[in-house]
Amino acid sequence: MYECNLKRMDEKIKAFAKFGDTGNGGITRFSLSPAAIQARNEIKSRMTKLGLDFKTDDLGDIYCTLPATEEVKPGMEEPGIIMSGSHCDSVRQGGNFDGILGVLTAMEMIETIVTQIIPHKHPIQLVVWTNEEGALYEPAMMCSGILCNKFGKEKMFNSLAKDGSGVTFGQALKNSGFEGDVLNRINPAKTTGLVELHIEQGPVLEEGGYDVGVVKGVVGMINYEFTFHGQADHAGTFPMPYRKDALFAASQALLYLHQEFDKLGDSDLVYTTGKISCHPDIHTVIPDEVKFSLDVRHADPEIIKKCVNIIRNMPETWANCKMTYKPDWTRETVLFNKDFVEKVQKAADDLGYKSHVMYSGAGHDAQYLSEIIPTTMIFVPSKGGHSHCELEYSPAEWCWKGANVLLNTVLEIDKQ
Repeated sequence: MYECNLKRMDEKIKAFAKFGDTGNGGITRFSLSPAAIQARNEIKSRMTKLGLDFKTDDLGDIYCTLPATEEVKPGMEEPGIIMSGSHCDSVRQGGNFDGILGVLTAMEMIETIVTQIIPHKHPIQLVVWTNEEGALYEPAMMCSGILCNKFGKEKMFNSLAKDGSGVTFGQALKNSGFEGDVLNRINPAKTTGLVELHIEQGPVLEEGGYDVGVVKGVVGMINYEFTFHGQADHAGTFPMPYRKDALFAASQALLYLHQEFDKLGDSDLVYTTGKISCHPDIHTVIPDEVKFSLDVRHADPEIIKKCVNIIRNMPETWANCKMTYKPDWTRETVLFNKDFVEKVQKAADDLGYKSHVMYSGAGHDAQYLSEIIPTTMIFVPSKGGHSHCELEYSPAEWCWKGANVLLNTVLEIDKQ
């Protein structure tokens, strides 16, 4: 079994933590921002020094390719590219591991192959997808989504920055210096597959004492918006029995949803209300309109159906207020390539690492790519389960173990 270099892994993590450093242990590195461009230039510099070919496509996705060590004999089909990577953009005041660790471990894997002169018959490629977080330019997983026909390019390129600058994603890409040729896009016919490493972003692996997560898929989810229609009146003069308080109505409905979901008795079911608006948002006025989001996730489609039925069977009136709702979007459970999942498991077992087979509760570029090429993921533990915040942390040794699993998984795929 091959191993990566722990000191190099630690150096890479610390070096890239400088790009967008908030001074509080985290980063703000929006896609195509100056900090993201610094990170991209560093990736280009390091990979070209190792002899890799550097290209970008029309979406700014980066492809750094290490040629195969074996020549293709006449009459033989050229082996497809084995890809690994993730994204280098972050949320506001995010951590130094979400996304970028998948890039750094792929870089370390490739550096190990080069420095140890490990033979391989497939080209091995580092990939960096543009705008996974969607923190400045919505939506999330934008450019992998364009590649996989989830989004239209023109519409995405017109996505306006959420900072009020008036800059579109397309303009930012053009100004970044990383806009390349559409011909450089991933070619599924010439690609053997993708292995993406990521932090877990939850507490399961650390709590269980696991070294790595063997990810078999991404859970399905539904996302709804609820609206409660009340009547605005004076907070001090309108009697309680006659009120149509939209916020009070929304709070009752939200409590009902939690209670009904809990009755399903499934510990893997998670649900969240992370967005709420209250109109007119004045402390002396009874709210007349309140909206909240509902995000529900589970791997079993039958559990998702039960949750949808709970929503559909809710009363239409709460605290004298009419309720309406609409689905914003849904995602069916994504299953990764079974053979690739087994190769991750084999690599972990052969290295003597304790592993846990699991689903991802978060979305990743890999879920889109899985529809056009064989794909799987590897998780490393997240300290305290923290992610999308400055507390996000995975010790270098944890990351190194993940890189070792990645390296040996890719070399196992290379035998095909």
